[in-house]
Amino acid sequence: MNSVLKFNKFIFILLTGWYFLSCSVSYKFNGASIDYSKVSSISIKDFPNIAPLVYTPLSQVFTESLKDKYTRQTKLQILRDGGDLDLEGEITGYNFTSEAVKADDYASQTRMTITVRVRYTNNSEPEKDFEQSFSAYQTFSNESTIDQVQDALGKLIIEEIVDQIYNATVADW
Repeated sequence: MNSVLKFNKFIFILLTGWYFLSCSVSYKFNGASIDYSKVSSISIKDFPNIAPLVYTPLSQVFTESLKDKYTRQTKLQILRDGGDLDLEGEITGYNFTSEAVKADDYASQTRMTITVRVRYTNNSEPEKDFEQSFSAYQTFSNESTIDQVQDALGKLIIEEIVDQIYNATVADW
């Protein structure tokens, strides 16, 4: 009889724990934690390149990558203006720095860095508004020229910055 009581108690605890866990834990594979009853749209303005070194396609590639991320990972409608959430900013840095100087005083690697300043407005929860800079870089061998690597490395860097912005705005990590 005693073992039956222990088993019933175990089942009760197990079911109670399962009930509370199922009520309070929700996991989303895209990482977004958006209350769609309050937020249904995001406006993403163009991010102009105001960096001292200008790479012409950078602004368009960055802005489109940002829009694509929110389109793929959320149910938010993408607008030009007037969204429940608002993203705007500018590309403030696009530069190359020498790394790993060799014995002959020439660099063997170069670091490509992109920096983006973002202003985020959450019209349903203004306490989540922020202005912040995001930056990422990739290093490449000086056996390649900047012209040979900037498109491919730019896409990798942009992807990383877009992920940082996404996580800061709607992922609530």
